[in-house]
Amino acid sequence: MRTDIEDGYADMSARMLDLAKKQPGFLGVESAREQVGITVSYWTDRNAIKQWRDHPEHRKAQKHGRDKWYAAFKVRVVKVEREHGGS
Repeated sequence: MRTDIEDGYADMSARMLDLAKKQPGFLGVESAREQVGITVSYWTDRNAIKQWRDHPEHRKAQKHGRDKWYAAFKVRVVKVEREHGGS
């Protein structure tokens, strides 16, 4: 759950996406914002996820998120076995 504080959020979000795209193992990202905001990033393996989690600039963004942009949040690490869908 986001706070009402904007203070650099959009810029940091754009920077993190830009940075993530340059990381080994990055496959893509999807986001939705309605009553609940969700962002899902896709990676090749757990090592790529760990490298992203531990990236110094990403760590700084995480701290800002905890300190001012999010009142509550969850991180889930899941494995996608397969995907179904139409157009």
